[in-house]
Amino acid sequence: MLSWFQSLMPRDEGFFDLFERHAQTVVAGSRALRSLLEGGDGILGYSQEIKRHENEADLITRDVLLAVRRTFITPFDRGDIRDLITAMDDTIDQMHQTAKATLIYETRDFEPPMRRMGDIIIQAADLTVVAIPLLRSMGQNAGKLNSFGEEISRIEDEADAIHDQGLRDLFRAHRHSDQMAFIVGAEIYDHLEKVVDGFEDVAKRVTGIVIEHV
Repeated sequence: MLSWFQSLMPRDEGFFDLFERHAQTVVAGSRALRSLLEGGDGILGYSQEIKRHENEADLITRDVLLAVRRTFITPFDRGDIRDLITAMDDTIDQMHQTAKATLIYETRDFEPPMRRMGDIIIQAADLTVVAIPLLRSMGQNAGKLNSFGEEISRIEDEADAIHDQGLRDLFRAHRHSDQMAFIVGAEIYDHLEKVVDGFEDVAKRVTGIVIEHV
């Protein structure tokens, strides 16, 4: 009876606006991260840009979590709302962690596979910013949202392969000469992989919401 009553009540659509704003910050962060991976003197500036986007994303996440507690009728389950915005926020948090690692280790040059992983991160962010608005009418968009999950899974597999090959090449290049270069490079690869993994988590949250509500 309660679920029937709730279905008749007006829902707070502001959650969708917040999700979409957050997705835009993730896209902006991904592009700044890709520019950072070009190396050179612009790294500090791009790192600061990523931090700005990460701060903006944190504020949006806070607003979502506050709204969950204050709103009577939410567009879907409160736990799903919290899980989705947290997963989205984790992606840009990890971009910031990547940028911090480059500053800590004073890295100025990046391997081509790292830049390729940066391309995949942009691709994942672009897919996400297109998919998130589809949640407004998930019944009509269930097929597209499921395809989003499948495509993110595919590019995550691609990123894993690039990550593994990049580590092998790094090890072979430095095992007899500069072990610290391998350690630093491996950590950057690890951060980049975690960014991509974060998008896979977002996609899983989205498809889980579709399964539950459609």
